[in-house]
Amino acid sequence: MKASAFVYPWDVGGDPEAPARIAALGVEQVTLASAYHSTRALTSRHPRHRIVTAEYAAALYPVGHRWAGRGLRPYPAGRWAPGDAYGEAAGALAAAGLEVHTWVVLAHNSRMGAEHPDTSVVNAYGDRYPWAPCIAQPATRAYLVDLAAEAAVRPGARGTELESLGWYGLQHLHAHDKTAGVGLGDAGQYLMSLCFCPACRSGYGEKGLDADELAAAVRDALEPLWRGAADDGGWPTVGKLLGEDRAAATRAWRDTTARTLQEQAVAAVRAAAPDGFQVLLHADPVPYHCGANAGVDPAHVLSVADGVVVPCTAGPALLTPFAERARADTVLAANLTVVAGMGGSPGTLTEDAARARALGATELRLYHVGLASDGDLAAVRAALAAR
Repeated sequence: MKASAFVYPWDVGGDPEAPARIAALGVEQVTLASAYHSTRALTSRHPRHRIVTAEYAAALYPVGHRWAGRGLRPYPAGRWAPGDAYGEAAGALAAAGLEVHTWVVLAHNSRMGAEHPDTSVVNAYGDRYPWAPCIAQPATRAYLVDLAAEAAVRPGARGTELESLGWYGLQHLHAHDKTAGVGLGDAGQYLMSLCFCPACRSGYGEKGLDADELAAAVRDALEPLWRGAADDGGWPTVGKLLGEDRAAATRAWRDTTARTLQEQAVAAVRAAAPDGFQVLLHADPVPYHCGANAGVDPAHVLSVADGVVVPCTAGPALLTPFAERARADTVLAANLTVVAGMGGSPGTLTEDAARARALGATELRLYHVGLASDGDLAAVRAALAAR
């Protein structure tokens, strides 16, 4: 089963030993970030630094002329990834015999939300989520589609993985989050992720909903959850709290918005890419879920893309809905965290990979070799050698 390791350009730039060290793990491929959100990363083996602070979401390569004069455009990276950091890292990794695919983070950009607040998701209380661009807004959609095409199709890349190509909601997992005091469950997360920006208010109207009445209904539906009555019953709880008709209408708007964006972005990548270029989405098979692994309809997304990358660190069950709809050439990549300090289990990689294969996985993704300790990497090396 083919394995690919996630890598940042700063894991490689300035460390001439990094490409050979990654290749020696036994992976055939690297998934190298070309457009990435803000982060703080520990680089325990790098000869020149130990901490990298990526201050904002940025393109990790020199952007093209398509962005001239546009209000929404990718930000150039700062000192953490200067110049063509992606291209230099990609060249070094390819020279070590590794197939390079791009890793593109899309609808997750706090700097955009800070500088262009009208682009952000707005919840039923009027609070903005600056990290979450609303994917219903025409200018934001145009930005995301063009960024997908440009950041995905870098020189020498054989494919891409598109992350956050869908709705991003309340959960952010950055900037010292203090949002876990109330257990909202899936239902509460959905209700708190419903957007009420002008584009979404208009969209609800197209589905027969009055946006003001819907916002009031969402606030009423959330009241029991704020009092500690969270019911993690998933979508049925949304219907119970919000009303079946209202819930279904919100889903109709949001599902269509996400699906059409995915179709447009993948089409733009394919139009810019050479023949045989592989396009995968980071995906969750529960369509109303939000976040880096976009909630999708498995049948639809597999009709659009070549496959999906599925979070499997907590177990491989999310693979099943995709496997049931996969073609013979569909890529189902099981994403396993191999950093013990981040909740991964590199010591059980052999068993975890076998369980994923049994449920339909055709490839592995290993998150994240630049963040892993020497002990974690030794476990990965042993597991991949035993394939």
